[in-house]
Amino acid sequence: MIKKKTPNVDLNDYTLPDGTMLDEQVRKEIDEIRPIYQAALREVITKIEILDDDLQRKNYYVPIHYMESRIKSVASTIEKAERYGILDPISNIDKVKDQIKDIAGVRVVCKYIDNLYYFSEYLIKQDNVELVCIKDYCKTPKKSGYRSLHVVIKVPIYYLDRTLYVPVEIQFRTIAMDTWASLEHELKYKNKGQVSEEMHERLIDCANKLLEIDVQMEEIRKTIIKE
Repeated sequence: MIKKKTPNVDLNDYTLPDGTMLDEQVRKEIDEIRPIYQAALREVITKIEILDDDLQRKNYYVPIHYMESRIKSVASTIEKAERYGILDPISNIDKVKDQIKDIAGVRVVCKYIDNLYYFSEYLIKQDNVELVCIKDYCKTPKKSGYRSLHVVIKVPIYYLDRTLYVPVEIQFRTIAMDTWASLEHELKYKNKGQVSEEMHERLIDCANKLLEIDVQMEEIRKTIIKE
């Protein structure tokens, strides 16, 4: 059984980044859209759980440490849309849906690096899954030191009168990568996103040391399996 976490996001919060509230008509439109993304999350989570069960049967260990999912808040979605250069996102919701691919997101925290690639590879091989993009921050980490494997796919959601292909972003991480990302986010949040150059270098050093541990643990596991 995969442990699941649910982030504390109030889906009934219609507050915009500037503190104002959405008008009632736009709220209704968002309320019609949100269940579509929730359905897509359920679809993706089920697929991952099935792959996890299969890997457990074949390898006799539990590959996923935990999994969490979320729908982006209205404020967060609007902020990202504005960063993407979408003018007046509230009046261009269709454009927001088209360009913002992580409105629905799943984070899968695994025990070993090869698990990340196993799940992503077999997920995108499925017939009803459309690959949108892969960003491998494990092999090419961000300047901050952040590592993770980001995969965006589209899955079909079947309704009585239509079929929609909905994007979902899946972030695959090891426990070590997730620990670093969580602590780095907390430290930057407390300091309003700013850290000194010295602290930045130390954070990168920590990320590199955790990668070394990830690699060693995977080597140990493979050696033990052969014995």
